[in-house]
Amino acid sequence: MEKVALVIGAGDSTGGAIARRFAREGYTACATRRSLDKLQPLLDQIRADGGTAHGFASDARREEEVVALIEQIESTVGPIEVMVFNIGANVPCSVLDETARKYFKIWEMACLGGFLNGREVAKRMVARPGDGHKGTIIFTGATASLRGSANFAAFAGAKHALRALAQSMARELGPRGIHVAHVVVDGAIDTEFIRGNFPLRYALKDSDGILNPDHIADSYWMLHRQPRDAWTHELDLRPWMEKF
Repeated sequence: MEKVALVIGAGDSTGGAIARRFAREGYTACATRRSLDKLQPLLDQIRADGGTAHGFASDARREEEVVALIEQIESTVGPIEVMVFNIGANVPCSVLDETARKYFKIWEMACLGGFLNGREVAKRMVARPGDGHKGTIIFTGATASLRGSANFAAFAGAKHALRALAQSMARELGPRGIHVAHVVVDGAIDTEFIRGNFPLRYALKDSDGILNPDHIADSYWMLHRQPRDAWTHELDLRPWMEKF
């Protein structure tokens, strides 16, 4: 039976690195984005490295799509042992100009999607036989999970809500064998977006001043491998020079 690591929001940076990390450990990586075409480079890379990967087009905000996705993976690929929710929704805007429609969409992306995917995967995990570790669910947080900055009211509200969801799920599901963790990624990540839009910030890469996606992925693997007597719920990751 294949061991499956599902990454919801397997983008070109953190999500893709997490999928590659678990594939390298022998897991079948199931990766999702709204556009299947954008997943192809990641799938090709995992396969070229000797791993197994499947891509799925799925909108994490749509309940019927999430239910169908989890059913398809569980019935045709294998049991989901790890689920990482990694949807990005970092869209700055002054609260004076923010619209209700965009505020709600950001909440859907960053929080509702986490609930829908977390719920469906948890249903499968709790039904596994045995009394041991039945699976791991990890939610990707951000600086905005802890504090709301100017011009990020929608993002901060959604990320605060995702953190609360993770806490509630951990308290309910931990005793049932499911490790629920929340990772606060506090700092700029090595991405094309940062390189193109914040060149001064990106220049800090040479002095380890921005986060390497592969190093973030290492921490996700570590969380999954923790023994039940020493589970971490919240982990924060930031460059050594980042203020906090």
